Amino acid sequence: MTDELPKFPFPHPPSPRPPARFAEITGEPELPRVVLSNGASALLVSRYAEVRAVLSDDRFSRASFAGRPMFARSSGSLALATSDPPVHSRRRQAVAAEFTARRARETEPQLRQLAADCAARLRTLPQPADLVEEFTVPFALRTSTEQLGLPYDDALRLRPAMAVMMSFGLHTPDEVAAAHAEMHGYFAALVSQRLNEAADGRPNDDLITRLLTGKGSDRLSHEEVAVFGSGLLMAGFDTTSRQLAMTVLTVLRDPALTARLREQPEALTPALEEVLRWSSLIGTGGAAHVALEDVRLGDVLIPAGEVVVPLTAAANQDATVFAEPDRFDPERKDNPHVAFGHGRHYCLGAPLARLQLDLGMTALLAEFPVLRLAVHEDEVRWTTGQFIRGPLTLPVRWDGGGWPGAAQPAAHSAGNRAGDRAEAASGCPWSPGPTRGTE
Repeated sequence: MTDELPKFPFPHPPSPRPPARFAEITGEPELPRVVLSNGASALLVSRYAEVRAVLSDDRFSRASFAGRPMFARSSGSLALATSDPPVHSRRRQAVAAEFTARRARETEPQLRQLAADCAARLRTLPQPADLVEEFTVPFALRTSTEQLGLPYDDALRLRPAMAVMMSFGLHTPDEVAAAHAEMHGYFAALVSQRLNEAADGRPNDDLITRLLTGKGSDRLSHEEVAVFGSGLLMAGFDTTSRQLAMTVLTVLRDPALTARLREQPEALTPALEEVLRWSSLIGTGGAAHVALEDVRLGDVLIPAGEVVVPLTAAANQDATVFAEPDRFDPERKDNPHVAFGHGRHYCLGAPLARLQLDLGMTALLAEFPVLRLAVHEDEVRWTTGQFIRGPLTLPVRWDGGGWPGAAQPAAHSAGNRAGDRAEAASGCPWSPGPTRGTE
């Protein structure tokens, strides 16, 4: 029976946009059934209200599906993402104070300088330069290493293992096991080192040390701290790096928007929120949940034991919530997107991620009076087979050369590029459409 079902995840177009099928199923009365990459059958939840319901209802369990992960991370390597209350509640409470909006604001001066330094370094490189490897990766990775208190060079050495663990369908079981062993071994050793330093009266001022030496019944075990540190390094740097690259791509393709953001810095915040809503970051579509009992979801009764996958990128295209959802509107006023999730699994690092996107874009706009893609947008290469998706490379120039951006963000001209053909096949052209006030 599953052989006849559509396979999920659906392929993404070579652009920031979600698969075209997402918008289609959001308007369908039934929940479509698919077969997941691990062979399990599941129902897709795409409408905004129902996605939020799944993400906030304790009758839907992530832990019950954790033994059948959809990407190469084992359930044991995910401290928060695949756990349910009360385990999830205890773990999240133990680390919540480190990820508040106030804590993010406290780091702003250091991160602003770091972003400026990364942008200044980019300017010293030969053109074209890869904005991903030379700006978004070092900015996001250094943010994570400084937060965790580990050497940047160590994180660079761990990048191949992280890439394996964040993949799906690309590596053998032995390669996945080796990557897990390398990551866990490194962070287990780091935990031991930090414990010894604290015992000797010379504790470090970093997140790992604070979690190890914290007080209260909710504190994490030493093993949990190692798992959390490993997961934070992977998720914290990979998601922010890829999302920042997608943001740069979306902004640079619209010269009028780029000019307005330079002239009106206050316009950056709504533009960033719109990029978060409009783009699709999760390559696997969403986290699978299992209904623990019969649950009514809208007009559909979900029986106990059924697997459902809430699609946040589809919910962000729901026309009942977002006017003209296909249109990229950097001035959108009412934008309650769920790009960071919802409910108990709302992204812990959302305040820091928003700050990094803001400071990263601000630094680039300040450092480069002119910044353009060195290739046409259709020639940008995208990650494949990764849990987090985004531009694999983003070659840029700042000498006035390169692709000046779409004259009107609407359409491609020739239709004969590989990207054009791929988008036509996916049924999901990614052009944002004219933006308000920038025609």
